[in-house]
Amino acid sequence: MKELMFLRHAKSSWENEVEDRNRPLTENGVKRIQAIANASKAVFQPFEIVFSSPANRALHTACIMMYETQRSFNELQVREALYTFNVSDILRFVKSLPENYSKVICVGHNPAFTSIVTYLTGSEFYHLPTAAWAKITFEQNSWESIANGTLSLGMPKDILNT
Repeated sequence: MKELMFLRHAKSSWENEVEDRNRPLTENGVKRIQAIANASKAVFQPFEIVFSSPANRALHTACIMMYETQRSFNELQVREALYTFNVSDILRFVKSLPENYSKVICVGHNPAFTSIVTYLTGSEFYHLPTAAWAKITFEQNSWESIANGTLSLGMPKDILNT
């Protein structure tokens, strides 16, 4: 059995004139990821590794989640492949995960995360809000063969519409 969680980065700021990958989180974004991390500690704990996009907003989100859930930062790895908005890039990344991991968290971006959740679960899933997570449980034992997963979601009530 494999479990995969997609954690979308928290709300980022467009106020600064910086490249996309350097955009910071907003103050509300920081508060929201702190809230979801604290509300979901038990959900995050069993995961073995966290892969994050190198974008500032994604990496900052991953670090806050790890700090709030008291995870070791040794479990965090930055992967350029997760700095994408394309579902096929995410699928390629997931299918190539090392088999020694059974429970993986990926921190990154929409629309790729919403699309991959829909693809891997066959659900009518329309939007993964900022600072929210989607966990998919698969019956398969190989990342290469995962399909038809069971979906569960984590979204604080105040972010359902963002």
